[in-house]
Amino acid sequence: MERAKADDIVKVHYTGKLEDGTVFDSSADREPLEFTLGKRMVIPGFEEAAMGMIPGETKTVKVPAEEAYGPRREDMVMEVARSNMPPEIEPEVGQVLQIGQSQDQMLQVVVTEVTEESVVLDANHPLAGMDLVFDIELVEIVEPGSESASA
Repeated sequence: MERAKADDIVKVHYTGKLEDGTVFDSSADREPLEFTLGKRMVIPGFEEAAMGMIPGETKTVKVPAEEAYGPRREDMVMEVARSNMPPEIEPEVGQVLQIGQSQDQMLQVVVTEVTEESVVLDANHPLAGMDLVFDIELVEIVEPGSESASA
């Protein structure tokens, strides 16, 4: 049976968990995730884990933060004066906002602190700095890549 390799289009079912077992995402109740191996469409540790699997195979892998969403970066946390916030926004802790870096790029931030004078916004991915655990099942190799077997 053929093993998944770079440039293959694959379908996988997965469950992503924190180290304490808390599930943060799963494809269990939906279609399997389809992506092309080697194209950086998913986090590096997840992609690496899927490489070499055969259809029907399952595995559990621990993906360190560096191979997932990277380390948590304090330079991605910013304090903004309330006077610089749009007047129609009443910020609340946990609220997700979009801010413009340029006309074409929007950045998603989470409100982490609100005072009368300022609002603290965190642009880190919610899973940044965390080691993750994935249960992965390679459902199928949808389309083998064009990479030839001669190396």
